[in-house]
Parts: sequence; structure tokens; C-alpha cells
Amino acid sequence: MSPILGIYASQISGHLWPASSYESISTVTVGAGGISTVTFSSIPATYTHLQVRWIARSAGSESTPGGSLMTYAAPHANNFYFHTLYGDGSSTTAVNSGGTSFATLIDYIPGSGATSGVFGTGVFDILDYTNTNKIKTFRSLGGYDNNGSGTVGLFSGANNDTSVITSLSFAMNSGNNLAQYSSFALYGIKGVA
Repeated sequence: MSPILGIYASQISGHLWPASSYESISTVTVGAGGISTVTFSSIPATYTHLQVRWIARSAGSESTPGGSLMTYAAPHANNFYFHTLYGDGSSTTAVNSGGTSFATLIDYIPGSGATSGVFGTGVFDILDYTNTNKIKTFRSLGGYDNNGSGTVGLFSGANNDTSVITSLSFAMNSGNNLAQYSSFALYGIKGVA
């Protein structure tokens, strides 16, 4: 059986979005001096899922500050539950958290203490963001390479609320600004019949 036939036979379809299903909604690139928060507001409710593709660096001096945060504009009060698995080539760590006002996308975003020009990168999906019969689930895969060191992580979880998501915000949990050239691109996924 060919791989394609095997996929069809198994009824797996939720993650098999063709490239034509993605539509660019908005892109934000951080300018000189950095910015504390990148926000996408008034997200249209015309897609099935959302995806954010990003690169980020902290304007702080740490080589590995906290992490990039994602919050919904509303509701976001202590509704996030998520788990994390990440590794650095020699060890792995698993963490879970609940009842928070944010969800971590990736730990260890490089700052100015890291090699110049090193950014973390990742892809973040929010599933069924307009479906008021479901809580909002998300997944994120990201990491960074610092010329031989670095980390990669997988993050997933849910916002325990069924409201439609109309806004997303991204910031460093260390309180530092996102550095110049950090970039976040929001896509709508039309889904497949």
C-alpha cells in the first residue's frame, strides 16, 4: 500500500493541510529598539485553524532567558493548561503547568548574551479557533541553534474556554523586549472537506 493510500485508509486528515489551504493574514517585524508585545487583533473568523510562524530574539542580556509567551486577548484569566518536552542534545526535560494566564511557546529564546544574530524559531497552531463547542487547543514546535549548542521543544495544551479567539499576543516572559528583526506571521488555515 502506498503511503498516500495508507493515510486515506486510516482516516487521518486533521493535519494534512495542502499548501493552498494557508492564507496570509498579517506579518509583524520588530523595528529598531525592540517592542514589548506583538499583537494580532481583529482576527477574521473565516478560517478553520490559525498558524503563526515566528523567529524571535530577546533584547535582554541573557544567553537563554525565559521563553516566548502567547496570550489570548480575551478570555485569558488563568485558563491555560499546557505541557512541554524539550532537550538540548544531552538531556531532556518534561514540564506541565495549569491555571495560568499565558501559554509558553518555547523556552530559551536567545538574548544579547548569545551569539550575535542567533534567533529562536518555531511554528504555532491553534485548532478550531472559532468553534464555540470546543475548548481551544494548541501546539508549538520550536528551538534555536547557537553554533553547536541550543534546544528544541514541543509544547501543547489548551485554553479551557470555548469563546472565539479574535486576538493573539506574543511577548517575553522575562519582561524584556523582543529584539529588532523578530518576526511573527499569522496565517489562516481553510481546512479541508
